[in-house]
Amino acid sequence: MATNKTTILIVEDEPSIVELVSYTLKEAGWNPIAVHTATEAWDFIHRRMPHLILLDWMLPDQTGLRLLGRIRADRQFNELPIIMLTAKSMEEDKIAGLDHGADDYITKPFSPRELTARVNALLRRKTPEHSQSLMSAGGVQLDPISCSVSLDQQKIEIGHAEFKLLKFFLAHPDRVFSRSQLLDKVWGDHVVIEERTVDVHVLRLRKALKEAEHLIKTVRSVGYMLSEK
Repeated sequence: MATNKTTILIVEDEPSIVELVSYTLKEAGWNPIAVHTATEAWDFIHRRMPHLILLDWMLPDQTGLRLLGRIRADRQFNELPIIMLTAKSMEEDKIAGLDHGADDYITKPFSPRELTARVNALLRRKTPEHSQSLMSAGGVQLDPISCSVSLDQQKIEIGHAEFKLLKFFLAHPDRVFSRSQLLDKVWGDHVVIEERTVDVHVLRLRKALKEAEHLIKTVRSVGYMLSEK
């Protein structure tokens, strides 16, 4: 029953690395699937959404960086957790990877233990807001697959940032998050956004939710939470 396991897509063209990474991931209880080119990777994620991608920097048909940019530009996939595998240890390369939307990077050669730890840390950080199942609260329903939100069965218009924010709140109901926590969890700690920008997105989210705006509560001097109470 590998299908119930966490699927990790390895995008790497060096057989020895594919073998090592696949073995390491299997031992950790995950379900690794390997492809060797950016094109194969793009085709795969359209057929089946992995839980995480390990993406090599240098691929035969195009750079991993280019594929990363393409994934991040596509609303359907832009929240997929991605770790770059790179032989490049230069600071500029790491920054370029993060700028293109990588969640983390591992420099080759790496130990199986380090790989497992990094994958674990990223999966922990990204779930449960990466769930592909319907999420709902108080008449509001969010569909992660079609990236749509409805209120009492009527579809509502919502901006991309507000969608991400709502998805995060729905995944963690009745928990208060500070502005800095929301910045880190929703936009990632590599993104430069000011804390007051969070207030703007919360305002927009409430406006989009119309009569369900009361779900998003302000907790004075602390931050925000979603609650039906």
